[in-house]
Amino acid sequence: MLTLEVDLGERRYPIHVGADLLGRPDLLAGVLGGPQVLVVTNDTVGPLYLDRLRPALGNRKVEVMSIPDGEAHKTFDTWYGLLDRLVERRFSRDCTVVALGGGVVGDIAGFAAASYQRGVTFVQIPTTLLAQVDSSVGGKTAINHPLGKNLIGAFHQPACVIADIATLDTLGERELAAGFAEVVKYGAVCDRDFFDWLEANADAILARDRDALARTVHWSCAIKARVVAADEREAGERALLNFGHTFGHAIEAGLGFGTWLHGEAVAAGMCIAADLCVRTGLASAEEAQRLRALLARARLPTSAPARLGPERMRELMALDKKVRAGRIRLVLMRGLGSGLVSDDYDQGALDATLHECRDAA
Repeated sequence: MLTLEVDLGERRYPIHVGADLLGRPDLLAGVLGGPQVLVVTNDTVGPLYLDRLRPALGNRKVEVMSIPDGEAHKTFDTWYGLLDRLVERRFSRDCTVVALGGGVVGDIAGFAAASYQRGVTFVQIPTTLLAQVDSSVGGKTAINHPLGKNLIGAFHQPACVIADIATLDTLGERELAAGFAEVVKYGAVCDRDFFDWLEANADAILARDRDALARTVHWSCAIKARVVAADEREAGERALLNFGHTFGHAIEAGLGFGTWLHGEAVAAGMCIAADLCVRTGLASAEEAQRLRALLARARLPTSAPARLGPERMRELMALDKKVRAGRIRLVLMRGLGSGLVSDDYDQGALDATLHECRDAA
């Protein structure tokens, strides 16, 4: 097992990475609040891993709420249903909400924990690669609005993250690839050495080699932990971790949430952003091609759907949380391994990118 820490002073918390961690009570000792625990999972993950988790919860009173699987259910109604359960079962302020599942489960459970009685203890147990390397770390919790992704939410840090890579054994190929997109993001804008390592080890990662997966999750979390510790509420550097997301979120909203997986949309978004970087002289064509080639090895999309033209993409991008004073701020790469956030880019170049980076009709 590998352990690292997100250093947020008194609110610091550990991230444990390894295989077969779910049933270990020592990892939750001192983390769980009072005697009441609500485990939030979904209809896919619960039957696979809930029984493995139970020994780690001891003799506490455990309630389980299973929500439907998929991004389409990351809604107000699902979130409110969790609050209903907490109120109906008279959970007190010293309870703990445990998220057992992927990014959707973690985001909704975290937002419920942030909202109930103005904030209760929250534990993340991510079971997808995307959640293990990204959404479980950093305290972002949210639900979607029909017009935009993650527009309603709160920052609420977990007390602990347990990334059991054994859970990735049952992850579908498409979901594994979607998580790989978020991994590539870290290399593209934060760490050139990591990007080079991913190019050399992509086949092992996608084949679920446990050593390769453990290093992938640990390295990704180490990057994110450093960034979150420096900028918890995304006032500056943390926005770099949204590379590809402004375009990706627009694709998700434009197609309807759940049509493409989040990581698939981010993969296309990163390629679109890289194209703009080439057009504006920030990155070379060779660097953009290396990014596209690495994502293509995971059979991820590298362009937007044909029906989302420049006008529609701009309309959807205008709802992005990084918009300031009506200007769309984009995360761009200044060559592989170095990112920047800017609203100072050529608008004609953006239009050309949005027009060219689409699938053939």
